[in-house]
Amino acid sequence: MTENRPALAVFASGNGSNLQALIDGSKTAGWPAEIRVVVSDKKDAFALERAKNANIEAVWFSPKQYASREAYDLGLVELLRQRSIDWVILAGFMRILSPVFVRPYLGKMINVHPALLPKYPGTHSIERAFQAGEKEVGVTVHFVDEGVDTGPIIVQEAIPVQPGETLEQLTGRVHDVEHRIFPEAIRDVILGRVKFVRNIG
Repeated sequence: MTENRPALAVFASGNGSNLQALIDGSKTAGWPAEIRVVVSDKKDAFALERAKNANIEAVWFSPKQYASREAYDLGLVELLRQRSIDWVILAGFMRILSPVFVRPYLGKMINVHPALLPKYPGTHSIERAFQAGEKEVGVTVHFVDEGVDTGPIIVQEAIPVQPGETLEQLTGRVHDVEHRIFPEAIRDVILGRVKFVRNIG
């Protein structure tokens, strides 16, 4: 039934709210891919429960069983090869993937980041922007390359910071935007409406 659609692996380390947005998006008419497996580096990640509830294979892939980051990433490559995965989607995956993983999926891996890249790459982006007094924050969906949040941008949406808004309120609004634009961006890329073009310089 789904054999003609590209297969996605979604990586998540925590609650998995972006994963849930993708699961919900995959149920809409015209969704062009199959979420074949959800992978987490955390045994207790709620993302794994979300996958099971949607009848998607859920895999806890423990880093502690590998001697190095590269060995772990090679294990991930083999896991995805066994499942004939076409695209890798990072939905709150809190590990930095090494070149041995990135290179086989260059142009086929997509991440969502809660900032207007190139500003505030890495962790705690919303908090850092809020504490810096930024007048707007945002969400970026981008291809993954060998840097940290440096890959070609697919789509961005700015979010004005409202007067008197708390960090918690702002974070909630950022997540709402993530949940809306992430599935749309993935759909557009898989349908060929957006192409991977490597950054120069």
